[in-house]
Amino acid sequence: MDKKALFLDRDGVINVDHGYVYKVSDFKFLDGIFDLCQLAKSKDYLIFVVTNQAGIARGYYTVEDFNLLTKWMCDKFLSEDLLISKVYFSPHHPVHGLGCYKKDDYSRKPNPGMIYQAAEEFNLDLNASVLVGDKMTDIEAGVSAGVGQNILLASSLIGNKKTVCHNVSSLYGVANYL
Repeated sequence: MDKKALFLDRDGVINVDHGYVYKVSDFKFLDGIFDLCQLAKSKDYLIFVVTNQAGIARGYYTVEDFNLLTKWMCDKFLSEDLLISKVYFSPHHPVHGLGCYKKDDYSRKPNPGMIYQAAEEFNLDLNASVLVGDKMTDIEAGVSAGVGQNILLASSLIGNKKTVCHNVSSLYGVANYL
């Protein structure tokens, strides 16, 4: 039986986006993230992180730096009795990437590569799944992949008011879509 997923962008959804966050000391969880994930867990959603990490592409920090922060973040979720099934990340940027990271990789949102990879690895029902992002590129990736509910976490609507996503002003508003 196919499983449903809660896909979360990282910066701006799980934590405050200070721009290129890669140190534990700069990582602040957004209010409501653990409550949202507890609700998702209670409704049998698997939890995934899908995040562009252009800071790696730009040379601001390394994959190792990202992995250290990711382990710390996942451990914090575990301390709340929450399992992040997997963290997917794209270290590429099509314009500002350095060396091998300078490319428009299929994994980089708005492309749906990370979502498709999760669906294949975990046998996910994308139509029954939910994606929460803070940028339209997150929403575009979810729509392209066929994610059933795509939710933009923003204090105001961005761009034109298309029906491709729902708009909420806090993580607590996401509960209505699980």
